[in-house]
Amino acid sequence: MAAASNEEANYNLTTNTKSSNIVRPVIANFPPSLWDDRFTSFDMDIQLSSMYAEEIKVLKEEARNMLTSVDIKLSEKLVLIDTIERLGLSYHFENEIKEQLTLAFNGHLKLELEENNDLFINSLQFRLMRQHALDAPSSIFKRFTENKNGEFKKALCTEIEGVLSLYEATYLRRQGEEILDKAFSFSKACLESVAPNLPESPLKKQVLHALDQSLHRGTPRVESRRFISLYEEFESKNESLLRLAKLDFNLLQMLHKKELSELTRWWKEMDLISKLSYARDRVVECYFWTLGVYHEPQYSSARVMLAKTIAIISVVDDTYDTYGTIEELKVFTDAIQKWDISEIDRLPDYMKICYTVVLDLYEAFEAELSPKGRSFAVHYARKAMKEIVMSYYVEAKWFVEGDHLPLFDEYMSQAEITSGTYFLSVAAYLGMDNATIEAFNWLSAKPNILQASNVVNRLIDDIATYEDEKKRGQVTTGIDCYMKEHGVSKQVAIQCLHEKIEVGWKEMNKGLLDNSVSMEIRMRVFNWARVAEITYKHKQDGYTYPEKGLKPHIVALLRQSFEI
Repeated sequence: MAAASNEEANYNLTTNTKSSNIVRPVIANFPPSLWDDRFTSFDMDIQLSSMYAEEIKVLKEEARNMLTSVDIKLSEKLVLIDTIERLGLSYHFENEIKEQLTLAFNGHLKLELEENNDLFINSLQFRLMRQHALDAPSSIFKRFTENKNGEFKKALCTEIEGVLSLYEATYLRRQGEEILDKAFSFSKACLESVAPNLPESPLKKQVLHALDQSLHRGTPRVESRRFISLYEEFESKNESLLRLAKLDFNLLQMLHKKELSELTRWWKEMDLISKLSYARDRVVECYFWTLGVYHEPQYSSARVMLAKTIAIISVVDDTYDTYGTIEELKVFTDAIQKWDISEIDRLPDYMKICYTVVLDLYEAFEAELSPKGRSFAVHYARKAMKEIVMSYYVEAKWFVEGDHLPLFDEYMSQAEITSGTYFLSVAAYLGMDNATIEAFNWLSAKPNILQASNVVNRLIDDIATYEDEKKRGQVTTGIDCYMKEHGVSKQVAIQCLHEKIEVGWKEMNKGLLDNSVSMEIRMRVFNWARVAEITYKHKQDGYTYPEKGLKPHIVALLRQSFEI
């Protein structure tokens, strides 16, 4: 169904408001898009991409031979695997990497005797195994403690690379692993102490960056972009791997720019923001989020579908948060539950635009997926849309009525849904050919990794957006609910929420061991927490105000390529 013209839509938006004397919420004055038409046009250089692909093919075989060589000892192979992963190349060698780590996990490959007390290599092996769902025991670190209290040996602080390796490994800890909690406190304190006095070097840069952003919680594509530049400074760098990384980054970036060009043209043709001027214009940031969920080439169509979904749900979210009256939102919520275009006549004019766009989007998904026998995926996506909209409505009622500040658990029962983790994970699975009905059913059962990701995403968002929410008159925030229920200050409440976030990360680490679905399926859920981590870094809302946080990352991933 065609949307109304700009003039008609704007007229309806204005007259609807004036003629009814509707009192609306305090409308947020969101900044406009940073990007104009910067990504709208992109022409793939076929000759250059073919040239890159040919050289990549040769360099990949060199790397594969190194990975599978029986002449390289385990410690060197672990460093090689870590380097390949940090350079963003692991998707080329998933089977080889898992095979080598499994051999080590099962004891078929072992460290040299003199390496058993090497903090760097033991920490690295532990981290790599856990990253690949191999349940390495944390007891391995007992050998680095010195008393009954399990305190780490202070002399280790001089081993900077070892302490850094331990620090990164501790981010794989799970709830109840006391030795890793102590390892985290010890390694963090050591690194913070020595960092200012380290000579300028790649190691110092690694230490400072790790203290700001751990590898495990970082967005892989962003971390790889940064590491490729840093690896160039390493004296011990492998020139073949470095060249492979640069070529691969540039080739994959071409695909990403092509996808973003398609997406921005779709967005521009809809012209939704001029019709619904209260909403955030963030289609480029939406696409950046998808790169945080999966950046590999096989997910190309999935990324485009996911980005479209995020762009539309962002407008729906803003409709509930910043513009719709409770009466209008009640009708819109009911219309979404019925999912029938005939419901459109009940809606105010501006909501007709929004409602039409939602239904049209899922109809387009159905048309795209049905020939592949995947129309079942759209069923789950519609169901998720109905769920999140219902929770948007509950939260809107709390905001408008103002006289009911729910208990924290009651707040979280809705806020975990409106965090969007389940909704967006379903959307992420839409274009994944190997996301079977079983995968959707697993997700629908709300597994522990999803519940933990919900908590992390919601509370990171709540802390970062708290001050802006208060300026708009929002009283039903997680921080407010916690303050009232427990009779504590804002600072104490925020600290308690940070502790819940840490528990959430630990529970997600545990969830990575859930073998009822593939690691590929599990990681989409985990990666949403990584997206939240980078979006709301340093307690800033990088989505609403991308100038503060996401812009440098978007430029690095989608504007800047490596010189070859």
